[in-house]
Amino acid sequence: MKKEIVSNPVLWFPSDERVKSSQMYKFIKIINKKHNINIKDFTDLHTWSIKNKASFWSIIWDFFDVIGFKGTEPYIDPINQMPGSKFFPNGRVNYAENMLSGDISGTAIVFKSEDKIRKELSWKELKVQVAALANFLKTQGISKGDRVAAYMPNMAETVIMMLATSSIGAIFSSASPDFGVEGVLDRFGQIEPKILLTTDGYWYNGKEINITKKVIDVVTALPSLKRIVIAPLLGIKFDFNNDKFINYDDVQNQFKTNKMLFEQLELSDPLYIMFSSGTTGKPKCIVHSNGGIILKHLVEIGLHSNAKKESRIFYFTTCGWMMWNWLVSGLLLKSTIYLYDGSPFYPNAEVLWDFVDSEKINFMGVSAKYIDTLSKQNINLIGKYKLKNLEIIGSTGSPLIHESFDYIYTSIKKDVSVASLSGGTDIVGCFIGGNPMSVVRRGEIQGPILGMDVHVYDENANSLKNEKGELVCIKSFPSMPLFFWNDHNNEKYHDAYFNKYKNVWCHGDYILKTENNGFIIFGRSDATLNPGGVRIGTAEIYRQVEQIEEILEGLVVGQMWEEDTRVVLFVRLKESFHLTKDLINQIKTKIREGASPRHVPAKIIAVKDIPRTKSGKIAELPVRDLIHNRKINNITALSNPECLEEYKNIKELALR
Repeated sequence: MKKEIVSNPVLWFPSDERVKSSQMYKFIKIINKKHNINIKDFTDLHTWSIKNKASFWSIIWDFFDVIGFKGTEPYIDPINQMPGSKFFPNGRVNYAENMLSGDISGTAIVFKSEDKIRKELSWKELKVQVAALANFLKTQGISKGDRVAAYMPNMAETVIMMLATSSIGAIFSSASPDFGVEGVLDRFGQIEPKILLTTDGYWYNGKEINITKKVIDVVTALPSLKRIVIAPLLGIKFDFNNDKFINYDDVQNQFKTNKMLFEQLELSDPLYIMFSSGTTGKPKCIVHSNGGIILKHLVEIGLHSNAKKESRIFYFTTCGWMMWNWLVSGLLLKSTIYLYDGSPFYPNAEVLWDFVDSEKINFMGVSAKYIDTLSKQNINLIGKYKLKNLEIIGSTGSPLIHESFDYIYTSIKKDVSVASLSGGTDIVGCFIGGNPMSVVRRGEIQGPILGMDVHVYDENANSLKNEKGELVCIKSFPSMPLFFWNDHNNEKYHDAYFNKYKNVWCHGDYILKTENNGFIIFGRSDATLNPGGVRIGTAEIYRQVEQIEEILEGLVVGQMWEEDTRVVLFVRLKESFHLTKDLINQIKTKIREGASPRHVPAKIIAVKDIPRTKSGKIAELPVRDLIHNRKINNITALSNPECLEEYKNIKELALR
């Protein structure tokens, strides 16, 4: 494969003051003193974290004052087995205890539901409500290993139930209320929860969305449920003539207690179950560890995102996306977390920036698609908002294209660190992302996450630079899943990550490591295109298409054709535009000149909508299956499955 020497221009660099005030800088000083070495920058620090893995994670424990028992050495046993390595194998820790212990004043959670509700919850109130819910769970016979589920909006009660569940050693799982009944049952039906927290509905785009009928259908179909706790948001009268149901406020009143006991758990005990997107079948139930999540999130939120006591952290997410779990862990740093539920474009495209500015938020996280949409709408915030406190804009969900980097610095804020992140539900965190000590280059993710030995591999497991290949991690890390639920002999787990390279985590991203040790992602490996045997990442085409004024977004797939693969591009156009011959030629020219002749689609077809997963990612695989006349295994994984109808029986794509 041809080498691509990539060295993108610097768009932002941290000031000396920004670097020296960061948590990461303080962390380096401690390592240098303890080990009598001279780590100077992030690259040195990352190298040290890989070469001295056990010492690194031990210092993370001490630096963040983890509450619990570290145990005796070895701190990782065996040192590098995937899966199988245990971090602090003799230790004891509790996720909720590390958030709720100590006498903390101030605000723990701020919740906003569009323009309808804003609520604050102090640390004291948070502790009181968690204690009551934990007491309730125990009186219902819930104990270590039992499952508790939430079918909820992104509101404080969801966080409280998660903390109450983890405090007693039970296992938490969640789904957002936009999931249909089948989608919820595909998830919760597999794990058989005993307790369900749910609500009457939510607001979206200024409208009340009543989910009471869906809740009844879900409850009816889950015989494992012992009790259902209703935390109303809309104030709709819930007709439940069933003693299994109890109101959230009644739980708080009836089970209020001043005592909270935290179950002392092994670091490898389960914390929560998360679900894959499920676009190729029933969602995989991914079980994550109590201690592994604490360690991983302390690194990512405390060091890479520079969160500390009284920092203000916001990620726009739902309870069905892993970034919700990541955001909640901001409480580990005694930071205030901000929950926003609703549309990011109601009542206007600037609503989230109103929120960030007025709440004086330090870290704001959004999807790459959100940034692209703002750019398409020509939203200019500079001069309208000061965003004085905003230090970092995080972006994930899909690759942040080069032009979106430009847009942030020209139209949102000039002095801000753009932290493009990549990881996933599989590890509830990132392999690569931003850091407060390195420059931001156009189109590049700054580098690997500390403790993650990330490489780009070719088919023969050679580590590449300036060449595209597979994103892999070659050493064990604490947030590897424990197992998949009901996965006999760990077969699905092994096939998901370790089938391609032995004892090496292969994540399924098609990626390039640049000359500057940054990274560029070109899409998912299972969605890459192979026209003429040349491997092409879908993000390479999206980047070119999204620069064309008439186009809102695109979706590209490969179609088997005449013993080869042809590239098919679907485009969603802005209102009043049509896919003319001139526009088709413009698209092809842009792709040819911006990418290569190999990237140019054989067919370009206009569509009204593009399918997405519940977390907002473009869903390429269902479309690929449709145009090959294959069955779509799990349509409930999509947020807008109705749009697939127009992809059926397209004459231009008829197979011979």
